[in-house]
Amino acid sequence: MTDTNNDEIIERNFDERTEEDKEAFLTQTWCNACQAADLGMVEPKEYELNGVIIVEGKCKKCGEVSLTEVADESTDGEWEDER
Repeated sequence: MTDTNNDEIIERNFDERTEEDKEAFLTQTWCNACQAADLGMVEPKEYELNGVIIVEGKCKKCGEVSLTEVADESTDGEWEDER
């Protein structure tokens, strides 16, 4: 488990995203608890942690926390384990 006590969380405003982006983040999800895709997310909040932008919400089906890392143009298509 990662020690987040020394990690700085920078709050961001999810509502500043385009409607298209918000819709994608709220519908194209993966729930680890349900082990299913695209169940949807509610109560989204966005923040940056250690340089990674994250959208966090709750699964519409089970209510468990769902996290999505936001890829930017510089990392799009490149996975950390492929480096």
